Amino acid sequence: MLKFLLFFSPPPIALGAAYGTAKSGTGIAAMAVMRPELIMKSIIPVVMAGIIAIYGLVVAVVIAGQIRPPPEYVLFKAFLHLGAGLSVGLSGLAAGFAIGIVGDAGVRGTAQQPRLFVGMILILIFAEVLGLYGLIVALILATREAK
Repeated sequence: MLKFLLFFSPPPIALGAAYGTAKSGTGIAAMAVMRPELIMKSIIPVVMAGIIAIYGLVVAVVIAGQIRPPPEYVLFKAFLHLGAGLSVGLSGLAAGFAIGIVGDAGVRGTAQQPRLFVGMILILIFAEVLGLYGLIVALILATREAK
C-alpha cells in the first residue's frame, strides 16, 4: 500500500517540465518567424525544462530501492519518503513554471535585442536551481535512517 508514495514525485515534476517546454516552445515558434537563425540558440530553455524531470526520476529510484515489506518499513520512513517526493515534485513544478515563463519572454526578447541572451541564461539558471534545491532536500529526507 505504501508504494503509492512514488506517485508524489514524478507527476508534479513532469507537469512542471512539460509546462516549461511548452511555454518556451511557443516563444521559440514566435521568434523563429522573425529570426530563424536563432532557433538553435533559443533551444536552451527547453533543454533546461527537460532536465527538471530527471530530478523526479532520481528521487523515485532512491525511494523505490528503500521500500521494504511492512514490518521493516516503518511509518516514519514512509513519511520521510512522502516528504521527499513532495519536496522534489513541488519544487520541480515551480521551477518548470519559472523556466517556461522566462524562456518564453527571454527568447522573444533576445530575438529583438541579442544582448539580452546572457541575462536570460542567468535567470534560467536561477529558476533551475529551485528544482535542484528540492532535489537536495528530497535526497536528505529519503536517505535519512529511521531509528
